[in-house]
Amino acid sequence: MCQFDTPSFTYYTHLPIFLVATLVGFFILKQNKKNPVNINFFIVVLIFCLWSINDLFQWVVMDTQTNLMLSRLSIFECFASLFYLYFILSFTGKNVGVKLKILLALPFLPIIIFAFSRYNISFDSPVACNPRFGWLYFYMYALLVIYGIFSAITLISSYRKKDNNENNRRQILIIILAMAFLIIWSIAILKLTDLSIKYLNDDQISQLMPLGILIFIVIITYAITKYKLFNTKLIAAQALVAALVILISSQFFYIQNPTNIVLNGITLAATLGFGYMLVRSVKLEVQRKEELQKLTDQLAIANDKLRQLDKAKSEFISIASHQLRTPLTSIKGFGSLLLEGTYGEVPEAQRNALEKIYISNERLIQLVEDLLNVSRIEAGRMEFDFQEAQIEDLIDEAVATLELSAKAKNLYLHWEKPAVLSPKIKIDITKIKEVISNMIDNAIKYTQKGGITVRLERNTVWDTDRKEHKEFVRVKVCDTGIGMDPEEIQMIFEKFQRGKQVSHYHTEGTGL
Repeated sequence: MCQFDTPSFTYYTHLPIFLVATLVGFFILKQNKKNPVNINFFIVVLIFCLWSINDLFQWVVMDTQTNLMLSRLSIFECFASLFYLYFILSFTGKNVGVKLKILLALPFLPIIIFAFSRYNISFDSPVACNPRFGWLYFYMYALLVIYGIFSAITLISSYRKKDNNENNRRQILIIILAMAFLIIWSIAILKLTDLSIKYLNDDQISQLMPLGILIFIVIITYAITKYKLFNTKLIAAQALVAALVILISSQFFYIQNPTNIVLNGITLAATLGFGYMLVRSVKLEVQRKEELQKLTDQLAIANDKLRQLDKAKSEFISIASHQLRTPLTSIKGFGSLLLEGTYGEVPEAQRNALEKIYISNERLIQLVEDLLNVSRIEAGRMEFDFQEAQIEDLIDEAVATLELSAKAKNLYLHWEKPAVLSPKIKIDITKIKEVISNMIDNAIKYTQKGGITVRLERNTVWDTDRKEHKEFVRVKVCDTGIGMDPEEIQMIFEKFQRGKQVSHYHTEGTGL
């Protein structure tokens, strides 16, 4: 019989970690039982849990033969590297078929065949405490290293793919960092254990190995959380409650005083109650966030579709407008020639019809030009030609052009030209002239009685950025027409928007 010295904190480094890892594993599987990412990672966690319990039993069991059996069983921990590789391949979007799985599993066949033979672990005699390691034991570590390298190469190659989005790259980077941490942790624990045995004759540091593996599992869990398969907050809350319950329950094995037993029982009951409420509240919060995220994603998709439709509509308008402008220009040209008598004298009745055609064609040309301008503005292709000009000259021209329209409706059109001309300003003459003409023309269209007054005001404004006063001019078009409500003013600069009552006075407007 070989006597084993069980470190006192072995239970704390194995049992709580085993229970927390088990909880994490089953929670992972519960989220999506059909997804290979969940299934393979669950198996990895399950193998770790079994290894953790097996390692604990090896410290607790006193019988040499039983301990030998448990030591030989620990060799199956290498299967974690196989299922971890399956997990990595699934996570990175690789197609893992049955043939590939069998091919990757074949090297593990000797482990199954020779696990319980002297090629694995053996003792020199039934009472010996020093194990002898066979070639199979080192073969297991070789598989761990090879499959670990294969997993790392798969992750790095997937991370370097150009078609991978930023979110996936972050997830992969987290898994790479988790692997690096596990490797560093394992090497550090092994080296520290060797030094502790050599100088202190104590190997208790080796009991910290499960803690590093649990941290590795938690980091991977966080990475997969970004993959939206399960939620870290809920896992953390459940793991915290489980760990507290286990730690408090373990005190019953050491407490001797009846009063302390009662107090510990009350603490355990309170922990269970508050833990249940904590997990429930976190679960509700997670569900609300998931629902909100779904709605946000749906809204984003809808907005993208709307933008695509708006772009397609603008492109259609632009193309259609270009196609319409050519025949309309031809109609205008030939109509003008007919009215001028180039093709012979036109009778008065026909002239009236031609004039109506000409005026309607002019309206169509203006509408097409407006549509083209809208498409240019939305596409950011509006061109400007800035030149120095006298703003009064532009107003003179606009008033002179529209004076006849005002007289036709018995309206006055007053232009209160200032006695002192304003300085020349740098503007796009054509577009500013169009703006002024549109303002005066709209005033005439929607005024039934009275008239329109055009004024030019000069003033100064304080420029907060440059810390100086700046001069500006304002063109004011005042009319005695129907006016607009404050609500209408907020929307008149949106395309195809018009006032509520304007259709009664001018039916041909487009809101452009």
